[in-house]
Amino acid sequence: MSTAELKIKLISEISQSDNEELLKEVYRLLETGNDKPAQYEFTEEQISLVNETLEEVKNGKFLTEEEEKKKTDKWLEE
Repeated sequence: MSTAELKIKLISEISQSDNEELLKEVYRLLETGNDKPAQYEFTEEQISLVNETLEEVKNGKFLTEEEEKKKTDKWLEE
C-alpha cells in the first residue's frame, strides 16, 4: 500500500469512527509523530490513586525493594 493510499484509508476510517477514545489516541500518536510533546491527561480515578499512594508513602506504608523481593520469593515457594 502506497503512502497516498494509506492516508486515504486512514482518513476514511477516522471520519467513520465514533469511538472518542480511539480518536484521541490517534490524535496523540499523530502529535507524537510530529515531534510535538504529547500531553497525557489523567482521569480523576488515576489522580486519586496517585494521591492515595503518595499519602501511604508519606505515612511509611511501603516495602523496600529487599522486603518486596523476600515477600515475592516466599509467595513463589508456596
